[in-house]
Amino acid sequence: MTRLSKGLGLLLILVLLIAGSNYSQAAESSVTILFTHDLHDNLLPYKVEENGKLESRGGFARLQTVINLQREKDPDLLLLDGGDFSMGTLFQTIFDQEAAALRLTGEMGYDTVTLGNHEFDYRPQGLADCLTAARASKEELPFIVAGNISYPVDFEGRITGKDLKQLQQSLYEYGAGPYTVLECKGYLIGVFGIMGQDAASNAPMSGVTFTDPVEQAGLIVDKLHQQEKVDMIICLSHSGTVSEEDESEDVILAQKVPEIDVIISGHSHSKLNQPIKIGNTYICSAGEYGQNLGKITLIQQGNSAWRQLEYQLIPINDRVSADSAIEKRIDKFKSIVQKTYLDGMGMTFDGILAHSSFSFMPISQMTEQHAEQPLGNLISDAFIYAVRQAEGANYQPVDVAIVPNGTIRASLVKGDITVSDAFNVSSLGTGPDNKSGYPLISVYLTGKELKTACEVDASITPLMNAAQLYMSGLTYTFNPNRLMFNKVTDVALLRSDGTREEIDDAKLYRLVAGLYSAQMLSVVGDKSFGLLSIIPKNREGIAITDFEAEIIRDGENNELKEWLALAEYLQSFDQINGVPQIPSYYNQKQARKIVDNETTVRAFLAKPNVISLTVYGIIILIVLLVILSIRFLVKRRQIIKQKHTYDRMSR
Repeated sequence: MTRLSKGLGLLLILVLLIAGSNYSQAAESSVTILFTHDLHDNLLPYKVEENGKLESRGGFARLQTVINLQREKDPDLLLLDGGDFSMGTLFQTIFDQEAAALRLTGEMGYDTVTLGNHEFDYRPQGLADCLTAARASKEELPFIVAGNISYPVDFEGRITGKDLKQLQQSLYEYGAGPYTVLECKGYLIGVFGIMGQDAASNAPMSGVTFTDPVEQAGLIVDKLHQQEKVDMIICLSHSGTVSEEDESEDVILAQKVPEIDVIISGHSHSKLNQPIKIGNTYICSAGEYGQNLGKITLIQQGNSAWRQLEYQLIPINDRVSADSAIEKRIDKFKSIVQKTYLDGMGMTFDGILAHSSFSFMPISQMTEQHAEQPLGNLISDAFIYAVRQAEGANYQPVDVAIVPNGTIRASLVKGDITVSDAFNVSSLGTGPDNKSGYPLISVYLTGKELKTACEVDASITPLMNAAQLYMSGLTYTFNPNRLMFNKVTDVALLRSDGTREEIDDAKLYRLVAGLYSAQMLSVVGDKSFGLLSIIPKNREGIAITDFEAEIIRDGENNELKEWLALAEYLQSFDQINGVPQIPSYYNQKQARKIVDNETTVRAFLAKPNVISLTVYGIIILIVLLVILSIRFLVKRRQIIKQKHTYDRMSR
């Protein structure tokens, strides 16, 4: 070996040693955070279709495998969740009895979680019972951070309501708090949780109030810095991000509370392939239902700010093996669901209801379109079918059924459709029977109000997509280019044989919807600034004050659940080899909602209603006032000019 070769060899060894030393130092001083959010009780894998190919995603047992692999690389990493860990699958039926998701996240090693709006779906009592059940298990549980919960009090400062007192007590006994401090590689890491304003508005049955998230975050951050002397602050924010930054709650949070180093952003189900960086704050989201495990690794810089070393969304799919221990735990919870919920309905968890030769549009795409959707048609048709079956000889014909976009929680992909799949589509809520699933109720609307419901869909949907309505029994046309609250140009009843029937504005028509959806019809006036009005009535035309009294029940007095209506309808289809087949009818649109994009003046001004005529009148009045003002000013200038001319001539 020549002297030059020896020198190059020694130099290479020195470079490798220095690089290895730097890497080792970075690994020792860096902080790795693994995160999820919006798991929604997806303990088991679920199917999706992308680019014509079916794939299996998620599942807690697969998630555990990836977490274990990451822990082998860094045993001191943090594992966090941004809320809505429950509600969305059949496992939610044992939320208050078994606290399945909370107990599993504890076993999987989650350090801290926050509460999302769906943790309040079963009202204060349901969440209190969930926390009590989790504690009773004596298992390892994640710390819960909830920083902006406030309890209503009476004039003497006492919490109102027994259930709210129980919720406060159960949170205290669980050990929850506004924040916690974790130690990682010698650093003190402050972690706190908040509920955003939009999320709070989606928890109407929570019983509690949520203080301003930005203001409360500022107070907690000050405390973490001044009292706890933390090196890093992480916010588990169930607030979310949207494409418009000025409307994105977590972007606003990062701007107004810049001392936060990392925001794990839940609620909006966002998937950020790279974090949003606002100042020195990193906003991270991994997508919904455990489809990815988020990972961000940070290293502290000299000025105490933290710099991103790595950011990754690790796919959780069928290429990941399932952890056997978590798989066995899930099987046990599955058997409890079967025994306590499904047995009474004559259903089995994986029982096949029907087969589909096609896939319906994914929910994520449905929310981006303002148009008729075959899945919405299937669900609303199912409501009418199930009511007919439940009422039997006492059936009163249903004219219209409505399902809002916001209550559809999952889609259906081609292949066998199971009981579990049907439940996932309409999994929200509970009824007076305290069993999962909103019940169907019957209300009556005038023909004029049916037309108003179509206008709600046409005008409110662009502002709030969850309000988009899919209907059975109606056909209507709207032009999105027309004046707000005057977008609908044609409405008629659409009978089951495909014939149109004109609507009598004064006549009462029977409408079926879920309990939550029907209640929301009565707040249309508020959402439309008082310009639209829908008042649900009973058969006699009297305004309904107790919606639960209108719940539809079967012959054994059981509540008719939304999801069960879909399951029964799927079972009613013609069979091939003993398996019902979803008709190709539901693989296409049926002219129930027709979008007319014509942009001519005639299309814009035709068929004005009272609202548009009023607006046009105001516009015309303003134009006339402007013209008169201009004429007055011109005439005044002419008079002044004539006066100046006369003055010059008289000199």
